[in-house]
Amino acid sequence: MNGLLRRLLLAMLFGIAIYGAFVAYTGFRDVQESLAGFRWSALGLALLLATANYGLRVVKWEYYLARLGIRNVPKLDSALVFLSGFVLTMTPGKVGEMFKSAVLAQTYGVPAARTAPIVIAERLTDVIGVVLLIVLGSVGFAGGLGWAMAGGALVAVGVALILWQRPLLWLVSLVERGPARLRPLAPKLLEALDALRVLAGPGALLWPALLSFVAWGCEGLALHVVVQGFGLEGDVALAVFFYATATLAGAIIPVPGGLGVTESMIQQQLVRLGAIPLGPATTSMILVRLATLWWAVLLGFVALGALKLRHPTLFASRRVEGEAGGDVPAAPR
Repeated sequence: MNGLLRRLLLAMLFGIAIYGAFVAYTGFRDVQESLAGFRWSALGLALLLATANYGLRVVKWEYYLARLGIRNVPKLDSALVFLSGFVLTMTPGKVGEMFKSAVLAQTYGVPAARTAPIVIAERLTDVIGVVLLIVLGSVGFAGGLGWAMAGGALVAVGVALILWQRPLLWLVSLVERGPARLRPLAPKLLEALDALRVLAGPGALLWPALLSFVAWGCEGLALHVVVQGFGLEGDVALAVFFYATATLAGAIIPVPGGLGVTESMIQQQLVRLGAIPLGPATTSMILVRLATLWWAVLLGFVALGALKLRHPTLFASRRVEGEAGGDVPAAPR
């Protein structure tokens, strides 16, 4: 079995085990009864909102490519390349999204070292957008400001490391003077640092951060829509706050796709802070994760399949040499 498929299968089994544990804790009958009264059109709307999130992030991807002067990639292929990164969403910290740099290198010859920093810039602006959502949701809400301050501190540290590059240049110099097999990486690391400066400087943060704010707000709204599908009333800002804090926690703790962490926070906040019964809270959590996490993985495989049709030689070999250093797992044939 292909390594990529094996990794995804393990993640899916892990997810099924986690959701099964939540159902067992809640009680199968309570979950079943809550689903009996659910309006399934709400799940359809949640899927549309999640898809809007991906569309806005495609726009951000295009912005970053333009900032780097990469203009030879057709818009359709560029969007498919971005979405293909969702195939490895179930990797800790979403580092698997660097997969799209390998895809772009294979299809249009863009060095992976040049585009890999986009992943860092994406994560940084995503955190900024999520923290802004938490700040707005925490107004007049006890305990919410603490999460906002923690996220803000992470953003500040990230920006400081990017702008103050002396420590990073020092690390590159160590690579240059290090073992012979590591020295060829130094020029690629310098290229990546130059790209990162262009992508994550103060002037380049505002527009992508605004896109992230709206994109992740769409998924927070998806949680509100799902809760309403059970005939329950709730505050939109509160639902967005719940989703944003759970997303931030899932991103900070290095588990695949935030599995277990994000789910637990969504469920517990719905019950304890949203005063929603345990049955609908658990079912809402499962449905919103299907709409926002597993829907992304499915779209990633569809996009990768479409790219393979448009570029038959894509990942023709068993393994592809990653231009940012190391090998990248081959995509399924």
